[in-house]
Amino acid sequence: MRHVELTLEPRESFIIPSADGYQVYGALLDALDNVAADVSERVHDSPLGSLHNSGLLGSFRGCERKFHKRVVPAETYMLSLGVTDPDDQAVFEALADAFVFSGDSLDLAEGSLQVRDFASHNTTHEELLETAAETVADRPDTFEIELRFRTPTCIEEADEITTMFPHRGSVFRSLLRKWNATIPDEHSDELALAMTREEFEANLIEKPNARTYETHSVLVNRGEDGSPILAQGFTGSCTYKFKDTSEAVRNAVTALAQFGEYSGVGSSVARGCGVTEVEVQG
Repeated sequence: MRHVELTLEPRESFIIPSADGYQVYGALLDALDNVAADVSERVHDSPLGSLHNSGLLGSFRGCERKFHKRVVPAETYMLSLGVTDPDDQAVFEALADAFVFSGDSLDLAEGSLQVRDFASHNTTHEELLETAAETVADRPDTFEIELRFRTPTCIEEADEITTMFPHRGSVFRSLLRKWNATIPDEHSDELALAMTREEFEANLIEKPNARTYETHSVLVNRGEDGSPILAQGFTGSCTYKFKDTSEAVRNAVTALAQFGEYSGVGSSVARGCGVTEVEVQG
């Protein structure tokens, strides 16, 4: 797994959609297609959501156009990418080729942003489990995990219905599915996690921060006729507390929370949804 961060600066002021993840995703695919068409196709067709795209993160200006915002040269923007594809090395090399060796810009519909820095680090499922075990061993049983959902998080429950609340069962069941789907085949027996939604609900309590909690309807795709396809979700901070849980459960939950920074939470993560940051408290 890889986590890649691009530091971007616009060459001039221009407007982009308020929900820019969809447009950024298209620009990423175009850039990959120019250097490695097979990788671009793999990312686009993957059922895993193997590329997690944050969209542009930073300070924007308002504009007169409805549902749009303005990027300005005075600001620096971050683009965070998580690569959970089992063949993450090929995706990483294509990204580096597209934005370091072959080009230095991310080209959107109304303007371009210059790539000022390209940084990455990698990990494995095994390493996340080892780190989680060390975290649990160093803390009291009552430690807490805060997840900050930075972009709309759209978790499908059933029949394309998404939750609007960071419920413990929904959030960690989503992460569990992604975890098990992205384990390399040769390690699936030893690294797979087998917790159920009911176990997450029985062992955790969620406490959203009411001051930061918001709900959203966000563009994630377009139909064949060009009509917008929207998904509903939430942003904000939520603290998850353990309820007399075993060490094994605390290890698994901690590893899944850290994994979320690579995979994103919920659906449409390639199109800017589900960006999370994790802080272990206590």
